[in-house]
Amino acid sequence: MPQYRDLLEQQCQQIDLQLSDEQYIQLLKYHALLVKWNKTFNLTAVRSPEEMISRHLIDSLSVLPYIDVERLIDVGSGPGLPGIPLAICRPDLPITLLDSNIKKSRFQFQAKAELGLDNVDVIHERVEKYTPDVLFDGVISRAFASLQDMLHWTTHLCANDGIFLAMKGMYPVEEIELLPESINLRQSVRLNVPGTEGERHLLMLGRT
Repeated sequence: MPQYRDLLEQQCQQIDLQLSDEQYIQLLKYHALLVKWNKTFNLTAVRSPEEMISRHLIDSLSVLPYIDVERLIDVGSGPGLPGIPLAICRPDLPITLLDSNIKKSRFQFQAKAELGLDNVDVIHERVEKYTPDVLFDGVISRAFASLQDMLHWTTHLCANDGIFLAMKGMYPVEEIELLPESINLRQSVRLNVPGTEGERHLLMLGRT
């Protein structure tokens, strides 16, 4: 749909993101799949296709400049957010999508196949039961309720010198104060996500 392409391009420009024509096509294919599957499988509470562009695609891509890792796992990935948009824009980066919901994992498998995402690995498993052969140097999530929960459930996936990337709404002052001594906040970035209301932050945490 031309109006979705225009909206996506406009919002990518607003966050200073330069993409190729092929990447725009891939993102819109993913968007179309998400809209189609969501009608049957309720993958996301966001119903409007226009809102999906800002609240899902652009929100996911807003963290792209801060992804400085060699292997990334997206925990509680849902319909592949932020993992699939990141994989489209970083074909050099191996990304694992982890979710325990079978409907969401099936959608991830379908999207990987239809988009030809060779850098994506889909794992249908509970986070506490998943034991990768090689630990990740980047663990990202936009689904966990609290930093404490994220760290509790994902510590075993992250290499000692790895980084936890937590996508949050408002700056979580109380959660940061409650961080264990073994974890410190390396950096906090206020994200610019056009087309959405409220604050968005990316918190980067590492072991002390």
